[in-house]
Amino acid sequence: MENKKNIALIGMPAVGKSTVGVLLAKKIGFDFMDTDIVIQAKEQKTLAQIIACHGMERFLEIEKQHLMEINCKSHVIATGGSVIYKAEAMRYLAETCVKVYLSVDLDVLKTRLSDVITRGVAIAPGKSIDDLFVERTPLYAAWADLTIHCSRMASEQVASAVVQALPDLSG
Repeated sequence: MENKKNIALIGMPAVGKSTVGVLLAKKIGFDFMDTDIVIQAKEQKTLAQIIACHGMERFLEIEKQHLMEINCKSHVIATGGSVIYKAEAMRYLAETCVKVYLSVDLDVLKTRLSDVITRGVAIAPGKSIDDLFVERTPLYAAWADLTIHCSRMASEQVASAVVQALPDLSG
């Protein structure tokens, strides 16, 4: 992990990847990037609009394409929650990033993630948050270099936990 130049935060929507990412970047002197914002800027549409216009499968391809164009170092990268569906994208991240899975319990997730449509969550029609949790959790765990269980922590505590888990990052 010491050869990795970036930190990629992975996890379900609404776990705090963007908030924690900004705090973490400040703590270790890295830049911050949110791939959802990158996608929206390049596509000139919100995530919800992209999904509504093109469907979930095409959205996942668009997400993968933009992620694989990222070429940076000394960045904390908050990824979209659906990035784990594309193994090619995850392998690309693995080349330069320590992948940190921000894990929360389902009950916590349900209090944070109320409107999957407006938020632009890649979820198949008829699927629930419970279904998404069951489907994605093993994928996050499989791709993660490190897991931080953050259900009962504030964002600042999560950022500190990442720093403690990877003390040699800023070196």
